[in-house]
Amino acid sequence: MRMKFHEQLDELTDRLASMCRLAGDAVRAATDALVRADLPLAERVFDLNEQIEELRGPCEDLAMALLALQGPVARDLRQVVTGVHLVSRMGGLVQHVAESVRRRHPEHVASGEAEEVLSQMGRVAAELAGLAERVLRTHDLELAAEIGRRDDELDDLHRRLLALIEDPAWTGSIPAAVDVTLLGRFYERFGDHTVTVGRRVISLVSGEQMTP
Repeated sequence: MRMKFHEQLDELTDRLASMCRLAGDAVRAATDALVRADLPLAERVFDLNEQIEELRGPCEDLAMALLALQGPVARDLRQVVTGVHLVSRMGGLVQHVAESVRRRHPEHVASGEAEEVLSQMGRVAAELAGLAERVLRTHDLELAAEIGRRDDELDDLHRRLLALIEDPAWTGSIPAAVDVTLLGRFYERFGDHTVTVGRRVISLVSGEQMTP
């Protein structure tokens, strides 16, 4: 019974890893679309998010099946179910970036240093999604800890972005400031979700509790 449980758990985490890979592809496409004001790239994000949603149902079904059969670890398995929801939200956050590109097209959503910082945030967010995928496939504790360290880098970029908008020297319009603020928040929340997914799943699989 326990062997079957671990086989099913491996299948679940593998599917969740595939969702993370798609989220990483989506955030890269969304960021490129943002920097280039590229509408076709923005539209690709919607396709990738649909693929994430298509995987969510089977993941939830498998998680619920495990919950029904494995009472002693039901609480921990609920953390995996939460992980499925978080990766789905990651796709939704990236879709918001793509929606901003589509709404402002053919103009750029951001410009100058703000666009540069957002580009860096997108790059780090994509790397975080890649790390989360690798953690889910390998159950590597060191990689799980690395997610937290890289997320700190993303948080630093977010603070830099907010400082730019709050600076009296900011010359952008109020709508531009709103757009940039929201985009920064989308990337920052995306990173937070990768940290939570990695920590919760690795704790279940390895029995190790990750430090906050």
